[in-house]
Amino acid sequence: MTTDIPRVGADRILDVRQTPCSIKHGLILDTFINLGEGECFILRNGHDPVPLRYQFEAEFPGTFTWEHVHRLPDDVAVKITKLRALLPRGDLPSSCPGH
Repeated sequence: MTTDIPRVGADRILDVRQTPCSIKHGLILDTFINLGEGECFILRNGHDPVPLRYQFEAEFPGTFTWEHVHRLPDDVAVKITKLRALLPRGDLPSSCPGH
């Protein structure tokens, strides 16, 4: 059995309600990483993705907005906007010079 991996279409919606959990977070993170500055997408999920928001806050602080579009029992929509370009992975600022 093959699973179709959802993609953001012209409507800017990424519907992951039927996507296996094993690939869901990676797919959402990749979608965000590949956005241009000022671009957005609407994430549709079967529940409020609170752990994902915490992950965004830890990995991409100050680079996104997170706005709920609607919260229904089995359908939550969140608009995620990239505010600015991300630092390349591994290029995180260091508080210890020389490291």
